[in-house]
Amino acid sequence: MTIRFPFRQAAFGAFAALGFSALSAPALAQGEVVVYCSVQEEWCRPMMQAFERKTGIKVSMTRKSSGETFAQIKAEAANPRGDIWWGGTGDPHLQAAEDGITEEYRSPMLAELLPWATRQAEQSKFRTVGIYAGALGFSFNTQQLARKRLPEPKCWADLAKADY
Repeated sequence: MTIRFPFRQAAFGAFAALGFSALSAPALAQGEVVVYCSVQEEWCRPMMQAFERKTGIKVSMTRKSSGETFAQIKAEAANPRGDIWWGGTGDPHLQAAEDGITEEYRSPMLAELLPWATRQAEQSKFRTVGIYAGALGFSFNTQQLARKRLPEPKCWADLAKADY
């Protein structure tokens, strides 16, 4: 999501270390930050509470998938309602950046990012930044497994075995 109001940037600093896409909306001027959370609510809720305690700014949070959030901010582009889009998969964030519905924000924490996250920030012209990387699933080559006489992996723990 995009920040278009420079006076907001100090308030967003607490979120910047976490990574997000900033949106354009005047919510902070009204003493409230509207956050769209695209990860598990159990991750977002404590961060929002910590932000409220640290800044005194109320957070209104909605939890939706990345795709749902992207569709919402795209629909709201002419009249944004949110301030921050936190978490979720990278592709929708990058698409929002490319579509110009998020804005540049350079966190003071950029130097502490891993190289892949820095590349994402640069690729998006600093309109989004990666906050975590996680595997969503795995696949395997059945022919290769047959050649090596290995059973198909059934879970993540199987992949940690030396045979694989």
